[in-house]
Amino acid sequence: MFGCLAIYVQDKIVLILRDKPVNTEDNGVWLATTEEHHASLRCDFPGMRSIKVLGKKVTAWQVLPADAHDFEQAALRACELVLAGDPRIGKIPGARRPRAPKKKKKTKKSRARYRKLLHSLPKSLDSTTSREAHAFHSCC
Repeated sequence: MFGCLAIYVQDKIVLILRDKPVNTEDNGVWLATTEEHHASLRCDFPGMRSIKVLGKKVTAWQVLPADAHDFEQAALRACELVLAGDPRIGKIPGARRPRAPKKKKKTKKSRARYRKLLHSLPKSLDSTTSREAHAFHSCC
């Protein structure tokens, strides 16, 4: 996920491990949680904070920063909570919507070019091609 390593337990995403050379202040272990659980999780993880790279002042996801003095202890504690099935950590990802294919719009310039090309075709085309050309001409 986003060049990071996502960790799932069954159908829930629980953690993301991030170690990137850009925006290094957000490197560490990301906890999949919700705002309602921030206060109680902060008792276990005093150094936990919102993720700056996500652009909001308060983010549902929280980070245990890799540069914190207690990072290793906090990361191990997060793993213990995940293994214990702590309901404060983990989210079932929403279904991804398929991307709609980009529709290529015809411009007035391309329509004019096709009309010019159509009129330059020889009159001796067979009837099938003429019908197809007429159908194309009428839609443009």
